[in-house]
Amino acid sequence: MQFKRKSYFLIAASCLLTACMVGPDFRPPLAPPVSQYTQSPVPKKTVRAEGQRQYFIAGCDVPAAWWRLFHSVEINQLIDAGLAHSPNLEAALANWKQAQELLNAQIGSTLYPSVTGQLGAQRQRYSVQNIGGTGANIGGSPTVEFNLYNAGVNISYTLDVFGGLRRQVEAFAAQVDYNRYLYDAAYLTLTSNIVTTALGIASMDAQIDAMHDIIIALKEQLKIVEKQYKLGGTSGANVLQQVNQLAATEAILPQLEQTRAQLQHSLAVLIGEFPGNTQAIHINLDTLKLPQILPTSLPCAVVRHRPDVMAAEATLHAASAKIGVAVANLYPQFNLTGAYGWTNSTPGNLFAYPNNVWNFGGNLLQPIYNAGALQAQKRAAIDAYQAAAEQYRQTVLQAFQNVADTLRAIENDSRALKDQRTAEIAAKGSLVITEKQYKVGGVSYISLLTVQNQYQQARINRIKAQAARLSDTAALFQALGGDWWR
Repeated sequence: MQFKRKSYFLIAASCLLTACMVGPDFRPPLAPPVSQYTQSPVPKKTVRAEGQRQYFIAGCDVPAAWWRLFHSVEINQLIDAGLAHSPNLEAALANWKQAQELLNAQIGSTLYPSVTGQLGAQRQRYSVQNIGGTGANIGGSPTVEFNLYNAGVNISYTLDVFGGLRRQVEAFAAQVDYNRYLYDAAYLTLTSNIVTTALGIASMDAQIDAMHDIIIALKEQLKIVEKQYKLGGTSGANVLQQVNQLAATEAILPQLEQTRAQLQHSLAVLIGEFPGNTQAIHINLDTLKLPQILPTSLPCAVVRHRPDVMAAEATLHAASAKIGVAVANLYPQFNLTGAYGWTNSTPGNLFAYPNNVWNFGGNLLQPIYNAGALQAQKRAAIDAYQAAAEQYRQTVLQAFQNVADTLRAIENDSRALKDQRTAEIAAKGSLVITEKQYKVGGVSYISLLTVQNQYQQARINRIKAQAARLSDTAALFQALGGDWWR
């Protein structure tokens, strides 16, 4: 009972002694004092292109599963496959779990007493040379042999007087947060990359289809020129020019098909499959729905919604806690130890009261001289915190740049698409008129080739502008942080 009373006293004393924590208490950085992303205000809506406008809604958050706004069954299936099988996502999850277990281990090994049980048995033998102090050997150094049995519990505990151990736990907890946000960043990157890669495939498919249509038209035109040549209505040079035009156009196809194949392979890897084991994905660019409501989260919300910013904040938190660890190392350390058990020469009555043994004690460790090593570690911790603070600031600046770039890109995409559609319609009409005029000898063959080139380029440019508008819309959702925080 006396031992128990002393134990209660030590526990109460330790609770009083662990009230102090040296070093800075971390506080999350304030949101940057800015009210808009771009130098000039973003318009409330884009110009109408292909009959559609997009509206910027200030203060609106990114909707959950934002990729479903494109209304593409293929994209939705790809996202589901990627979330289920992506190695990058699984690795990030494993790292997060590892950090959590390391935190659990740190808490268990530092904030709580260490208790170990032991049970032992041994046989001992020693010789008796001097009996009664006579110095005479009896019977040629007789020996004594006996058994020794013991059982007990050992306890050790470090009093966290200045909070160094708790600061270590705080640093490990910040590392858990860091890995959690890395997982969220991997989630956001994966979903965004799948969407943009799928949109790239849709763009390539549309460009390849357009090239096939243009090649068919050029082949038909070549037949007409060849007939005219046979009838003496045109020169051989015009035939060769048409052949050259057809060959040059056909040469573009392998380039487009190579780019499309690379995108297909990238998409396979994103969803965790081998390129050779996946079926070809075909997405019709014209069937994709353009999201018309575009959120523009408040600037103060972006720093809480972007996982890369939150990861940088967690790194800053860990650096702050390590300053506390370095400061605590300058102060004394207090350790308590104790043991309680039984020992006897026979196991039958080992746990009898007379065989009870116990002890407890404590020690104090105070750094006296270490050639300035501890002070240097403290200064190094402060420098590491400053570096983490500047890296956090840089991450925030880049986040705002991403949002500003995509907002302006979407605004310009709609104007570009409108102009490209107008140019395509005009080029198509010009080509139809020129072909009719050439058949009756109204224009030269050079004029026809020029108009053909103009239409070919106008159609491809319109497809690229249409795909860019969709891709930049997806990029805006990513720049605003996606929906992971929901």
